[in-house]
Amino acid sequence: MSDPAAEISVKPASDQKNMKPCCACPETKKPRDKCIMEYGEENCYHLIAAHKACMQALGFKI
Repeated sequence: MSDPAAEISVKPASDQKNMKPCCACPETKKPRDKCIMEYGEENCYHLIAAHKACMQALGFKI
């Protein structure tokens, strides 16, 4: 399996100024949430880490 964190595309800073955390990184949020619902948080670390990396790349402090 490829590393999801390596496949994250980050939007330019000008698009991020008014972005809310709930709307950021939908490409990592949906798979993370689905995995947690189906398999439990302890089995989805790789997706959780990818979502955290995406959020941090957008400037959110996590």
